[in-house]
Amino acid sequence: MSESKETTEKVVIHKNMTIKDILSLFPHKAQRLSQEITNAGLNCVGCHAAVWETLEAGMLSHRMNEADIERLVQRLNALLEEEESDATSITLTPRAAEKYKSILAEEGKEGWGIRFAEKFGGCNGFEYILDYSEKALPADRVFVSCGVEIHVDDYIADHLLGSLIDYVDGLHSSGFKVSNPHVKSSCGCGHSHGY
Repeated sequence: MSESKETTEKVVIHKNMTIKDILSLFPHKAQRLSQEITNAGLNCVGCHAAVWETLEAGMLSHRMNEADIERLVQRLNALLEEEESDATSITLTPRAAEKYKSILAEEGKEGWGIRFAEKFGGCNGFEYILDYSEKALPADRVFVSCGVEIHVDDYIADHLLGSLIDYVDGLHSSGFKVSNPHVKSSCGCGHSHGY
């Protein structure tokens, strides 16, 4: 009688995967992955027009070459390899904290925190909300990351624990992007999520 060994193969992104499959396999990082795909020139990710295309087909139809495709695949897999955030907290990357502090300075709101929430919306259930927060409310949990207070209503905090808030700057769009380990599904554009 032979013992069967279960092997766990690590899933990596490759050029023959559809955009929909990539975002479905990695819903907790869908916002950041879709941003990287958009930055590579596949602008139609945000309009739901080509989620059935493979990365290769999309890149070739946008006049990219094999080297461009390989660079995109490497960047996407590098995103998957990034260190996960603290599961007991909510974290800003240093880049996101720096950007938020500069926005606060421009708005004359130095020292304010950031309100992190979500609302019903999109085609997959919820969308993230990031907003100014002068001070924490009585029902808030307060997290501190990179010198910024993050205010989260206690009612939804457990869904957001472990989230990493980053800021990405791209040619086609820029903004704060969230990776949340609790997310189980994501829409084709990576903007809404479900649990």
